[in-house]
Amino acid sequence: MDGKIFALLFVPMILFITVVMPMWLNMYYRDKRRQSRELSQDEWAEVERTLERAAKLEERIANLEAILDAKDSHWRQQP
Repeated sequence: MDGKIFALLFVPMILFITVVMPMWLNMYYRDKRRQSRELSQDEWAEVERTLERAAKLEERIANLEAILDAKDSHWRQQP
């Protein structure tokens, strides 16, 4: 009797281990990799803040260069 129950459970167990489990693990870790490549809402907000700061800094640099150009047009050639 125990041999028959073991045989009935052995085949599905082997099928699960050789077919279902590898597919399941593959899909699980593929989803994990996909999620790790995407940015969270907080990360997107930080990117937006950084882009805004960069735009403000570019504007300040342009203003400073305009002031320097008005004061001394040859400042760019100085070492």
